[in-house]
Parts: sequence; C-alpha cells; structure tokens
Amino acid sequence: MKISEMNWLQVEQYLKTDDRAVVPLGCTEQHAYLSLSVDSILAERVASEAAAPTGVPVFPVQAYGITPYFMAYPGTISLKAETYLRIITDILDSLKRTGFRRILFVNGHGGNTPGHTAAIEWMGENPECRVKFHNWWNAPRTFEKVKEIDPVASHASWMENFPWTRLPGIEQPSHQKPMVDLERMRTFGPEGVREILQDGNFGGYFQRSDEDMNAIWSVAIDETRALIENW
Repeated sequence: MKISEMNWLQVEQYLKTDDRAVVPLGCTEQHAYLSLSVDSILAERVASEAAAPTGVPVFPVQAYGITPYFMAYPGTISLKAETYLRIITDILDSLKRTGFRRILFVNGHGGNTPGHTAAIEWMGENPECRVKFHNWWNAPRTFEKVKEIDPVASHASWMENFPWTRLPGIEQPSHQKPMVDLERMRTFGPEGVREILQDGNFGGYFQRSDEDMNAIWSVAIDETRALIENW
C-alpha cells in the first residue's frame, strides 16, 4: 500500500472505507560511514513494513529535516525550523483536503521534533482529525531493546547500522568510540561540532551483528504496527 505504487483512483477507493495514512519523516545528514539518508531509509522502511498487513497507505518519506549542527559535513541539507513547520502543516492540510483524518508520522530524526508541536497546533484547528507523531528509534520498547543489547549507542553508531543503511565497500571501524559530551557539543556551531565529533559518530561501536540488529528491528516493527492498528 505504498502511495508510490498506487494511482489516485485506488486511493479514492480506499478512502471509502478507511481514513488512515502513514507519513515517514527523515533527514539528509552525515551519519559517519553510513549513508547520508539513514534517517529517511529507516523511517520509510519501518513505516512500510509496519503498515503492510494493515492495508494503510504509506506516503513517500519527507527526506529533508532540521539539522543545523551538521552543516560542516558535505552532503547535509538542513531546513529552517519555520520552513519545516510549514511543510508539516501543508502535508496535513493536503491529507485532510483529500479525505484522510487519521495520520501517523513515523519520524526518524530527532531534529524533526518541532514538527510534533506543529501537528498538535494543527489538530487544535482541525478537531475532526487525529495525528500521532512516532519517533520509532526511541519509542519505549524499541529503545529498551537497544539498551539491552548495548547501552553505549547514539547517532551514527551501531544502532543505526542496518544492512540497508550500510554502503558497499565501506569498512566500519572496529573500536568503541567514547560518548561525546553532548551538552558541550551543543554550545558550538557546525565547525566546532565537526571538530569535536570528527567522523560523526556520537559514541559506541560502529557495527554489531545482524542478529542484534534484526532483534531491534522486529521490536520496532511491532511497536509501530500497534500504533497504526490501535487508534
């Protein structure tokens, strides 16, 4: 039920019996030795796999987010907060206009959190609609599984290193990187952040076994699917 694999007639038919939609939110930013599209890849894949058995359509990922800290890393694109909030409300306005009333945002990037506030404000003006904002990677059950496997994990570390976010021919470092002082890092601009982070990993191993990653993924899919099914 990916929107990219449907035409408007099929969507119109779907809306005769259901009004739910899933919209993945990602970002394009440095992730050390992983793809610059990690957050978008993961958000869209979680959303698609979770929604598959429910028949709820999944829209293409919004692939640009708010990430000013990483602007010293080539390939990163950051939207201004004002721009991003308008994008979120424009998406919601469009979905409502065409018949959707229950929307789940599956978010893959922490910097996009202001979008949640925009969604809450939008619901105040559109009380007939319901919006959920789901940070899939730090949802309670999923993040508990991450901590169970290895509590030293963060941005661009092993916890984002899935087979589908790795790049062919790129070898991952084998050491465990100490966690960065996040409070100190947040007092610097992009150049200072890059000097502190170097390769971009906030801390932790760069890769763990696929068995560990599949265990996390299974929990994430189940947790996200429950939100789609239980409105």
